[in-house]
Amino acid sequence: MFDLIAHAIPVFVLCLVLEAASFYWLPDDEERGYELRDTRTSLLMGLGNVVINIGWKLVVVAVYAAAYLAAPVHLPADHPLTWVALFFADEIAYYWYHRTHHTVRVFWASHVVHHSSEFYNLSTALRQTWTPFTALPYWLPLALLGFPPWMILLQQSVSLVYQFFVHTERVGTLWRPIEFVFNTPSHHRVHHGSNDAYLDRNYGGILIVWDRLFGTFEPEGERVRYGLTKNIGTFNPVRVATHEYAAIWRDVRGARRWRDRWGHMFRGPGWAPAE
Repeated sequence: MFDLIAHAIPVFVLCLVLEAASFYWLPDDEERGYELRDTRTSLLMGLGNVVINIGWKLVVVAVYAAAYLAAPVHLPADHPLTWVALFFADEIAYYWYHRTHHTVRVFWASHVVHHSSEFYNLSTALRQTWTPFTALPYWLPLALLGFPPWMILLQQSVSLVYQFFVHTERVGTLWRPIEFVFNTPSHHRVHHGSNDAYLDRNYGGILIVWDRLFGTFEPEGERVRYGLTKNIGTFNPVRVATHEYAAIWRDVRGARRWRDRWGHMFRGPGWAPAE
């Protein structure tokens, strides 16, 4: 099967180098640019994700294939409307995947990796989870609807390639109609902000219309403060990958009641039991 992400890696690296060079030749005091240790951590997180996905994708393909074989209809891959339908189905799946990975703590433990950098540049896009297993249920319905597994995986890759390019401070706001419909660097900077006004906003992948429809859209206004509300203060990739799981375990172990243990796992990341 054609691996779009693997073929895009040289383009990612080239764009990353060009962006880093742009900060050297055209510095901007309001933009954070690059920091060597932070960038190294992001690259290591990305490499770890690639290695883990070598095996995990085999499981994903097997599960999607089983669901596709059980589907009552099989949509034709050679029909343009199938691809149009898949685009929107993938976008909806991604929106809810992304939203629940911010609002359910055990899912957030996987996704928090991507938000752990206090910088915002193209290397941040490569800071990916080492526990990608929570994504499987969100795209499984697409296979049950009759989309071939290879099409689902390809559309996921298209979305990821697009999203790589929104991780930059070097692009301001775009033409208003584009900003209205599509996820842009401006919208995604908001998503990576730890400012109170920016928390849990702008979940879209390629399109931003879902956030407008479901009430989670926030335009870029005040200067974005990147990172977490409580930053972890480490460049150690293993700690970046696991710190929230460790925090959940500490909270669950220290809870006195089962409903509090449940809350520490399945309520929001900032949840705490009432005194």
